[in-house]
Formats: sequence, C-alpha cells, structure tokens
Amino acid sequence: MVFHIEEELKKLPAQPGVYIMHDKHDEIIYVGKAISLKNRVRQYFQSSRNKTAKIEQMVSRIARFEYIITDSELEALVLECNLIKEHRPRYNTMLKDDKAYPYIKVTVTEDFPRVMFARMMKKDKNKYFGPYTSAGAVKDTIDLIHKIYKIRTCSKVLPRDVGKDRPCLNYHIKQCEAPCQGGISREAYGENIAQVLEFLNGHYDNVLSLLEEKMLEASSEMDFEKAIEYRELLASVKKVAQKQKITSNHMQDRDIIALARDEEDAVVQVFFVREGKLIGREHFHMTIATAENPAQILSGFVKQFYAGTPFLPKELWVQTEPEDKEVICRWLSARKGQKVHILVPKKGEKEQLVELAQKNAALVLSQDKEKIKREELRTIGAMNQVAGWLGVGRIHRVEAFDISNISGYESVGSMVVYEDGKPKRNDYRKFRIRTVTGPNDYASMREVLQRRFSHGLEEKNHLQEKGVGEELGSFTRFPDLLMMDGGRGQVNIALEVLKELKLEIPVCGMVKDDNHRTRGLYFQNVEIPIDRHSEGFQLITRIQDEAHRFAIEYHRSLRGKDQIHSLLDEIPGIGKTRRKALMRYFKSLEAIREAEMEELVQVPGMNRGAAKSVYQFFRKENETEA
Repeated sequence: MVFHIEEELKKLPAQPGVYIMHDKHDEIIYVGKAISLKNRVRQYFQSSRNKTAKIEQMVSRIARFEYIITDSELEALVLECNLIKEHRPRYNTMLKDDKAYPYIKVTVTEDFPRVMFARMMKKDKNKYFGPYTSAGAVKDTIDLIHKIYKIRTCSKVLPRDVGKDRPCLNYHIKQCEAPCQGGISREAYGENIAQVLEFLNGHYDNVLSLLEEKMLEASSEMDFEKAIEYRELLASVKKVAQKQKITSNHMQDRDIIALARDEEDAVVQVFFVREGKLIGREHFHMTIATAENPAQILSGFVKQFYAGTPFLPKELWVQTEPEDKEVICRWLSARKGQKVHILVPKKGEKEQLVELAQKNAALVLSQDKEKIKREELRTIGAMNQVAGWLGVGRIHRVEAFDISNISGYESVGSMVVYEDGKPKRNDYRKFRIRTVTGPNDYASMREVLQRRFSHGLEEKNHLQEKGVGEELGSFTRFPDLLMMDGGRGQVNIALEVLKELKLEIPVCGMVKDDNHRTRGLYFQNVEIPIDRHSEGFQLITRIQDEAHRFAIEYHRSLRGKDQIHSLLDEIPGIGKTRRKALMRYFKSLEAIREAEMEELVQVPGMNRGAAKSVYQFFRKENETEA
C-alpha cells in the first residue's frame, strides 16, 4: 500500500496522542507525543519551520507515520514512554543504561521476619530500603545485619515449621538464635527486628555503643577472639555510616539531577538522597539524537529513568526546567500516589548541590568520551568494517545460525542476533530439529532457516491483515546480513531457502582454518580474507562463538539423563534394568559407545547376546556417520 504523506497529514485529528515515524524499511525511527496531533506532526513537514540538521535528517527518512489517540496528554506521555522503551528509536533521546537498583527488604508481614536482597520494590506491605547504587554494598550490609542481630536466613514458615528440622549452620556458628527450634520468642525476635529497622533508617549510635561496650567487656575478660570479632563488626558499621553523609537538614527523599553534553552525547549525574542522607550517586549516558537543548534532554531522561524505577522521591532538583514539566509532575505524582515536585534551585546550598552534580557529569563525560569511542569502534565501527569488506550497505542487524548434535542425537539449531555490533538477546531463538534423523547439519540448517523465515513472513502477513505494525512481531524483523557458521555449503543452503521464499538478504559464511578459527568470509562465491587484528574480525569471532555457545547450551539442557537413556532404549534387548546397569557401569553414553564386546559382557545383568546388540548398535551408528 502506497503511503501519501500529504494526504495523511490532512486526516490528522486535533486530539492528544502519540505519533510513530517509520523509515522505508518500516523501522520505527521516532516516537513523540502531542497535545494536538494535527499541529505537531504537520510541523515536521513544513518547509518554513526552522529545523535543526538532525531533525531535517530524520524527516528525510520518514516513509510513513501512524498515530494513537489518547484521552489526555498524560496518557500520551505514558504511552510514549512505553513505546520508546520497547522500540528504542534511533532519533529519540535515549537512555543508554538500563540499570535495576537493588533494595533491602524486611519481611515484616512474617511472624519471624527476614532481611533480604530484592531487585524490585513490590506493594506487599513489607518494608523496603533503597534503592542503593551498589549490589555489593547491599549484600555487605545484609551480612552485617545477620551477624549483629542474628536474623534468620532460612525460608521456613514459622511458627508452623518449628521443630521439624535440625537447626542450620548459622545457629552453630552463633549467627542465628534458631527461631526454627523455638530458641527465641516472637517478642524477643521482634525487638531485634526493630533494631534492624532503626539501623536501616540510618540510626547507628545505639549499635555503635553496644558493639564498643561488648568489645571492651570481652577484652577485660581476656576473651580476645571475641573482642576482635566485635572490633571488626564495629569497623563495618562505621564504614556503612561513613558512606551516608548528611547533605541536608531536611529529612526528605530527593534526587539531584544535572547534565553535561557535547554534540552527540550527554551524561546525566544523579545524587540519591534518602531521609537527608546521600546514599549514592550514579551517572547515565544518553544519545541526544534530535534534542536541541538541556530541557529536552532532561525531559527524555526523567521520563525514561523514572518509568523503570519502582522508587520515586518526593522531589527532583534539576539544573534546568525539563520540557513538559507540568505533565511530568502529574505523571510522577500518579505513580507515587502523592505529590512529586520538580524544582530548579536558584541560590544557596541547593544550587551548590546541583552545581556539584553538573561538575561530576562534566568530569564523567570528558573521562568516558574516549571509552565511548572505543566501544563504538568495537560495535558500530566493526559492523561498518564488515559491511565494507562485503561491499554491502549499512548493516544494522545480523543473524547467525549454528547446529549442534552428538552423533545426530537431539539435533538443535540456534539463532543469535546482533544489532549495531551488540547482542540482542531478547531476539535469540532456539530450534529443536523435527524433520531430520541423524547427524545431517545441512538438512538441519535448511529446516531451521525455513522455519525462521516462514514464520516471519506469516507473522508479517497476519499483522498486515490486522492493520498492526510489523515491528510488533517477534520474527518480522529480517536481518541486513545472514552469517552462517561454515563455508560454501552452509551459504548455499541459506541462499536456496531465501530464493524459495522470495527473500533477498545477503548471506556470508564464516570460514575456519585447520585450528577451527575464523580465517575469512565466504561471500558471493569468493573467500574474502580479513585482518585478524581488526575490530571487524573480533566482532565476527564473537558472533560465531555466541552462536556456538547458544546452540551447545540448548543442546546440553536437552541432554538430561532421560534423553540419554532414550537412545539406549532404542537398542533391542536393552530394557530399563540393563539400561541403568550400563549407565552405572560406564558413567556416560560416550563410554558405552566406545566399549568393546568383552567390556560390555562384564556389566552386571548383561549376557553375550545383549552385549552384542549394544556393540552392533553403536558400530552401525558410526558407519552411518561415515
């Protein structure tokens, strides 16, 4: 269907919503929101509008657009955030880092609560502390709490399971009071938990005094081993206390946000303040794409970052007011369930803290610029190098395939995906071979490729019939390049499959030397030598290793004892008892395969006839392989 942009612009409604821009390959290149779709989208195509070079470049690539109407600007903002996170369009200001911050969870809903590491905060009436910026620091703090307050680590349901099992090791090394044995009452245990909550709230004075008192007491009683233990605990608590420096007299939760930028990238620095204490800081790299000013960059950061974190502070202090401040505040407030404020400090201590965050961002940007360049050479640069060797256009997406089997047993295929030189693991796929018997890698590869691309074409047709964008399908994104783990044979199989399905996708083979290392690329009936010291070569090696690893990993998961035994079940005269005896005697299927007649006869329960049957079965299998 031909898309006439001018005609479609006339149909745009003057309502709030989200617009989605596609290029000629139907890739989503930009997602935006608007109070009035009619006014906002038309602006992109008006020649009189003062547009930056980057926006001009984006507009030149737009082949079609679609839109989704919402009831309000707030709904449009939520939908925009979700679509950007899902599709990561190249012209949106994108948060590069996708980090999940850990929490400390105290299960106060239990009769005998536990202190646990948590990756997310749930609405389950338990108490959560954080988020913290270091998973290691969280684990160290939890270990410290267990040692000081002797909190249980088991998952027993208490008091229901009291006395059912023996106490664990923690009880014997005096790090648990054994509530599972009735060793401590619920009330006394509850007092320990109350002290834990005080500790996690940053009140360390009581525990410091207690530990110092116990250290001196043990020392006076000449129990120096115990005194050293208390001294180490005391030092650990002081270390935790020292990390949380007071930044404000107001015991508020707030994040302090500032950025530094250059032409292509920005670094956003965030200071996390909880109850007036700085618990950590983190920086985030962003590609600023079509963003024109700090207000747009901060708007993109706030929407993407706080859409993904379960904890929201009461205040955000920022260096400049973000675009769409009012609607962002309403969105954050709705998510938190209480008012969230975005403030731009103008003087005093508050302004100094924002300025400090900005200086840190500038420092990170200057230090990491070289590192970012190296990473780009390793990924996008390497992909461009491969494209140059092959003489094809820009390569964005690569798919590589591999087959794994042991003597034809449970053959499996793997598909790994790299986009812009980085693995896209959500798009990896596994294939259990259905139509091929025995170790036939060519036939297995044909089946894998036919299933992958047939499925993709079916999904495309199905989505087109429903009028839904093709990008929503899992198999509909076809690669710019297919890489086969082999030479001429594998490449020809792929080309045949693509021809049958009327698809035109470049295919190259990763040719190996005698030491099973990649030596070149087989493309269009020519072996192209490649520089082994280049970034392109390193990328090809990583892709090849990843395809092989993924196939082997899947194969291994299928090769449980039941699957291995099933091969023995195919041997005439070998039932359940003899199968177990063989495995017990030889330990592995490979050892059984290589065993001689006299060895097989030695297996308990095996007579010469059964041994001969096993011996001939595997010799016949080897002849088939040859």
